[in-house]
Amino acid sequence: MASSFSSSSTSAIATFLFLLCFTTPLFLAKPQHHAHHPRFASHNYRDALAKSIIYFEGQRSGKLPSNQRITWRKDSGLSDGKAMGVDLVGGYYDAGDNVKFGFPMAFTTTMLSWSVLEFGGMMKGELQNAKEAIGWATEYLLKVTVHPDTIYVQVGDAGKDHSCWERPEDMDTPRSVFKIDKNTPGTEVAAETAAALAAASLVYRKCNPSYSKLLVKRAIRVFEFADKYRGSYSNGLRKVVCPYYCSVSGYEDELLWGAAWLHRATKNPSYLSYIQRNGQILGAAETDNTFGWDNKHVGARILLSKAFLVQKLQSLHDYKSHADNYICSLIPGTPFSQAQYTPGGLLFKMDDSNMQYVTSTSFLLVTYAKYLTSARMVVKCGGVVVTPKRLRNIAKKQVDYLLGDNPLKMSFMVGYGARYPQRIHHRGSSLPSVSNHPSKIECRSGFSVMSSQAPNPNVLVGAVVGGPDEHDRFPDERSDYEQSEPATYINAPLVGTLTYLAHSFGQL
Repeated sequence: MASSFSSSSTSAIATFLFLLCFTTPLFLAKPQHHAHHPRFASHNYRDALAKSIIYFEGQRSGKLPSNQRITWRKDSGLSDGKAMGVDLVGGYYDAGDNVKFGFPMAFTTTMLSWSVLEFGGMMKGELQNAKEAIGWATEYLLKVTVHPDTIYVQVGDAGKDHSCWERPEDMDTPRSVFKIDKNTPGTEVAAETAAALAAASLVYRKCNPSYSKLLVKRAIRVFEFADKYRGSYSNGLRKVVCPYYCSVSGYEDELLWGAAWLHRATKNPSYLSYIQRNGQILGAAETDNTFGWDNKHVGARILLSKAFLVQKLQSLHDYKSHADNYICSLIPGTPFSQAQYTPGGLLFKMDDSNMQYVTSTSFLLVTYAKYLTSARMVVKCGGVVVTPKRLRNIAKKQVDYLLGDNPLKMSFMVGYGARYPQRIHHRGSSLPSVSNHPSKIECRSGFSVMSSQAPNPNVLVGAVVGGPDEHDRFPDERSDYEQSEPATYINAPLVGTLTYLAHSFGQL
C-alpha cells in the first residue's frame, strides 16, 4: 500500500490538471454589461475577490505545491487515511481547526464551482486561481469516493482535536477516519458530494474533458448511493459529527440539490424525471429560507428556476414561484418579508457564524437577478414589483457592509481595508509559523495565546470571519469562535458575488 500514499505524485497530477485549464472555457458565463451601478465604487472588489480566493490556500491540507501563496503554511496531514489503508491526503480544513469534515467541504466545492459557472467569464486573471481552489477539493473528493457505496466523510477526531491548540503542521491528535456505507448511510453528505463533483465537472468540461468526465461519472455513482441507501449521517455517526456539522434539515434537500446539479451536468432526462416525481416530497416548496452547508432547499429552488427562466423548461415553472417566495422573504417592506437586519443593515440569521448566510444569500440574489434579466422577468411580492436591479443592490449593500461600510467602520475580511479582525479563531494563524518557530508547539501549550491581546502573527489573507452580532458589535476575541472564526463555506459563495461587483464597476 505504500505507493498509494505518495502525496508528491498527487500534487504533481493536480498541478498538471490545473495547467490544462489556463484558457477560459467557452461555456462559462460571458460577461454581461449592466449599467446598474455608477462607475464609482467605494470598494476595490477586485482586490477583495483576489483575497477571497487566496484564503483557500491557507486552509489546504496535504503536500503544498511550489506555487503556494500563503507561505507561512507548510505540509500537514501527510499520512491521512493510513489508519484505514486508503490515501486521504489533501483537501481543506474547514475553519480554524485541523479536522477535515466532508459535509461542509463538499458544499464549499459546490459553491466555488457555481461561482465560476455563473461569473467565471468575468474573472479574468482570477479564473485560474478559482479553478485551482476547486481542483484542490475535487482531487480529495475523488479519493474519499474511490470505493463504491462508501465515502470517507471525516479525518480527525473533532473532540480530541479541539482539546488541543496546535498548528496543522504539528498535529499529533488521532487522525481517525470515519465513513458512511450501506450499513451506516449518510444521504446528506453523499448527495452533497455528488452535487460538488457534478458542479465541478462543468467547470472543467471544455478545458479538461477527460477530468470532467471522471468527475461526472463519479458524481452519478455517488448520487445513486445517496438515493438508494437513505439515512442521516447524523444518526449513524452522531458521536463523531455532532455538534459540529450535525444535519438538522434532513437529507431531502440534498437529494433535490444533487439531482438538480446532475441534471445540469449530464442533461440526462432521468434526473429531470426524478425532480418532477420527487420535488414536493423532497421539500421543493419548503418555507425554510436559510441557505448554507446544512440546508440546500433555497439553493435548489434558484438553481432549478434557471432551467425554466433561461432554458425555457416549462415543466419546472413552479420553481420560479418557489424562488420568488424566497426573494420576497428578504425584501423589507413587502407583505412577505421575514428577514431580520441589524441596525447597520446586515442580514442577521443567527449568532454563530452569521456571515455565511450573508455571503450565500448575496450570491443567490445576484445569480437570480442574472436569470431574471435573461428572461426579462421580475419578482412580484404582493403588490410590490422587485426588479433584478433591486436584488443586485441588496446584495451589494450586504457585501459593502462586510467590506467596511458598517457602524464599526471595519472590514470583516482579514487583510482587506485599513481595519480588519486581528485575533481570528484559527490555530495556524494565531501561533508562530514553522519558519519562525521550527520546534514543535505541544497540544496544550498553544492555548496560552487564547487570552492574548496581541494580533495573530500570521495574516490569513482573505478569511471572512463569523461577523458581528445582531447589534453590529464585534469584540475581535480569539476565543469567540461564533464571531471570530473564518470558514471555507463563508468564502465560497462570496467569490461569485465579488466577481459580479468587480466586473460591474469596471474593475475586471
